[in-house]
Amino acid sequence: MTQSNLGRVAIVTGGGTGIGQATALALLGDGWRVAIAGRRAEALQDTLTQATAAGAGERALAVPTDVTDPVSVQALFDQVQARWGRVDLLFNNAGVGLQGVPLEDIGVEQWRRVVDTNVNGMFYCLQQAFRVMKAQSPQGGRIINNGSISAHAPRPHSIAYTATKHAVSGLTKAAALDGRRYGIAVGQIDVGNAATALAQRMTTGALQANGEVVSEPTMDVREVGSSVLYMANLPAGTNVLFHTVMATNMPFVGRG
Repeated sequence: MTQSNLGRVAIVTGGGTGIGQATALALLGDGWRVAIAGRRAEALQDTLTQATAAGAGERALAVPTDVTDPVSVQALFDQVQARWGRVDLLFNNAGVGLQGVPLEDIGVEQWRRVVDTNVNGMFYCLQQAFRVMKAQSPQGGRIINNGSISAHAPRPHSIAYTATKHAVSGLTKAAALDGRRYGIAVGQIDVGNAATALAQRMTTGALQANGEVVSEPTMDVREVGSSVLYMANLPAGTNVLFHTVMATNMPFVGRG
């Protein structure tokens, strides 16, 4: 545990499962206070249970939050400020996708759900983080957006997810520029094939660009938590704008 992190405050969206849960637990293990946000209270409770078992339960706060609702997002930041007085880190992680849907078959509501979560929800969280980090003393903080390998190269039948993850890269660049004057560092982590429930299908067979279905390797999701922790612990004057962490042998370089 890093003594300098004791008392530092983080918000992790999508913190009830997968990458968000792994990251929340990594931050808690390093001394951070962590607000764990997500739509499902039972998933948040699972993260809290694991935090308590690791001896960090008193530094964890579960806040049921719907990132697609700006009022809910503001309530999240208000609650964290009321509890701990500031926000030093936002891991902007909440996101959804569609399972292998040809673009001509995507329903309007399906499309809107992905855009509302992956783009609008991320913006609402960015906006609230900026408002808090600009006003607090000492000023500033760090925001890490969860992009994806798909922010760089698509998979077949992934237009909604790919389009929104490309948009995340735009949000990251624009926010990094706008954050400079306030001491707000903004970066992005692009993850490839972390072993989560959502990525389980990769191990049984993923459709490739040439039409083949191939089993792909995955990596321990805790390595993503470690990567976010590395970015979070950088000094204020240093930023990683884009960080890619992936299963070594997954088809990304050379995809297609």
